[in-house]
Amino acid sequence: MKKIEAIIKPFKLDDVRLALTEIGITGLTVTEVKGYGRQKGHKETYRGAEYNVEFLPKVKLEIVLADEQVERCIEAIMEQAGTGKIGDGKIFVMNVEQAIRIRTGELNNEAI
Repeated sequence: MKKIEAIIKPFKLDDVRLALTEIGITGLTVTEVKGYGRQKGHKETYRGAEYNVEFLPKVKLEIVLADEQVERCIEAIMEQAGTGKIGDGKIFVMNVEQAIRIRTGELNNEAI
């Protein structure tokens, strides 16, 4: 099993979710986050005062899935989240040792 964490632009969330549903990904966790990378930040004006916004709003997706679903999941996220511009985000893939469904006690692939 693997865990995919993807940091994407918030306005791309619905497109990514639909694409994941189409390839059989049935569950994910979404968290609103803030951060920066090469995109850095930007300047905004509020009530006539200019200030730097260093942390930009992003969305973090967390998906635990079977090994054989990983490549299709990555492709779907990249296709739907990509704009070709700086700040499109990142995808991280990690190993998952064990998954347990609390309600039934099912383990690993049966739990996800």
